[in-house]
Amino acid sequence: MKRHLRRAVIAVSLSAAAVLPASAQGLPPGFARVADVVPGILQDVRYAGSDNFYGRPVPGYGAAECWLLKPVADALGRVEADARARGLRLVLWDCYRPQRATDAFVRWAADPNDQATKARYYPNIDKSALFAAGYIAKNSSHSTGTAVDLGLATADGRVLDFGSSYDLSDPMSSTASTAVPAAARANRAVLRSLMEARGFKNYHREWWHYSYPPAGRQPAHDVPITAGR
Repeated sequence: MKRHLRRAVIAVSLSAAAVLPASAQGLPPGFARVADVVPGILQDVRYAGSDNFYGRPVPGYGAAECWLLKPVADALGRVEADARARGLRLVLWDCYRPQRATDAFVRWAADPNDQATKARYYPNIDKSALFAAGYIAKNSSHSTGTAVDLGLATADGRVLDFGSSYDLSDPMSSTASTAVPAAARANRAVLRSLMEARGFKNYHREWWHYSYPPAGRQPAHDVPITAGR
C-alpha cells in the first residue's frame, strides 16, 4: 500500500513540474541578470513593450530585463566603468533573446499584411528581404547570451545622437555609414572604441550590435525572460 502511495505522489509531482510557470525555470545555465552584475546600468528593453519594429511585445519578453552569459555581463561591466570615466553611460536595448522571439520575427516577416512599423523601421526595404539583407537572423547570437544591442548616454541618461534609430533596417545604420552627420559618426566611433577595448566585436550593418567572441561558441536557449526578485 505504501509503495502504491509513493508512486502516486511521484506521479503527481512530475505532473505538477510539467506545468510550472515559466518564471520557475530561472535563468539559462551560466547566465546572470546584468543589473545584478552592473548595478545602475541603464536598460530600455524595447522588445518587452511596443516601441519596436515588431509593433507589440515580443514573445518571450515577460520582463524588461537584460540577461547575458556571466562572462559577457562581466565584460560589459568593464565597458560601463570605462564609459563612466568619460562622463558617459551605456544604455541597453536588447541582450539575451529567447529563440521563440526570433521565431516570431520569422512569422512577422512572412506576413505582408502587417506593415504598421514600415515607415519608422524599414522604409526602404521590403520586410520579406530583411533576413537576406542581414538585418534579422533566424539563428541569433542574442539567443546564446553573447550579444548585446546598446548605445551611449550622458551621465544624466540622455541618449547620444547616433544618426539613425536603434533597429532601423537601412544602410545608414551601418557603423561606418557616411550618410549620417559627423557628430553621429563620432559617437559611433566612441562606442566602438569602448566595446572593442574590452573584447566585443561590432556587426558592421548595425552600429548598436556587439557580440563577445571570447565567450566561445555557446548553445541557444528559449527560456522566457522573467522579472528578478
